[in-house]
Amino acid sequence: MIDIQVVGSSSKGNAYLITDGRTPILLECGVKFKDIQRAIGFKTSDLAGCLITHEHNDHCAALKDVTKAGIDCYMSPGTAEAINHNHHRVKTVTNKQAFKLGTWTILPFDVQHDVSEPLGFLLANQDGEKLLFATDTYYIKYKFKGLTHVLVECNYSLDILNDNIATERVPKLMKKRLLRSHFSLENVKGFLKANDLSKVQTIYLLHLSDNNSDEQRFKEEVQALTGKPVYVA
Repeated sequence: MIDIQVVGSSSKGNAYLITDGRTPILLECGVKFKDIQRAIGFKTSDLAGCLITHEHNDHCAALKDVTKAGIDCYMSPGTAEAINHNHHRVKTVTNKQAFKLGTWTILPFDVQHDVSEPLGFLLANQDGEKLLFATDTYYIKYKFKGLTHVLVECNYSLDILNDNIATERVPKLMKKRLLRSHFSLENVKGFLKANDLSKVQTIYLLHLSDNNSDEQRFKEEVQALTGKPVYVA
C-alpha cells in the first residue's frame, strides 16, 4: 500500500516522501535537508533514491546535502547539466525508458516547462499500484492506465489570474509565463477527464500559487469531477 507524506509543496520548496512499505523514495528535494531528515525520522539511509523533475531551486535546493548523505538522485541529462553538481550520486535517466529502484519500476516522461529537460514520473510497485507524479508543466500529452495515486500540480485558475491582473495584484508579464509553464485548474481537470481513473484511490493537488489559487474551490471541483478523495498539499 502506497503511503504519501508531503514535506513541502509550494514555490518556497517541494519534497514528497513515498513508500510502498518496502522502498521509500524522495520526490524532489527543494526544501531544507533537515526538514527531509525530520520527515523520515532521520533515517535518510533508508531512502532508495530521489527523483528530481527539473533544475529550479524549489525542486532541488537540498541536492548537495542529499548526495552527500549517500542518496542517489535521478534526473534528465538536461537537468543534470543545468544544475551542474558533479557528483557520482547524480544519475541521469532517459525519457520513456523505465528503470528499477528497489521494488519500484519508474518510467520518466517529458513534460512542458520553461527549463532544460523536465520530467514527470510514473511509479509502479510490485502490488500493481501506480503513482503518477507531475509538477511544473502546463500540459501532459500522455494518457495512463491503471493509476491508483495521482500527485499533480494545480497551480492557478485562469479566472483568478485574470482578476488579479485586472486589479494589478499580479503583473501582466506573469500570465504569459504561467500559461506556458504551470498546470492550471482547467488543464488539470481536462487531463483527469482524459485518463482512466477507475482504480484511483487518492488525488493530491500540488504546488498551488499563493495568489492565483483557491484551495477549497480546487479541491471541491476536482472531487466533483472525479468522485475521488482529493487532498491539497
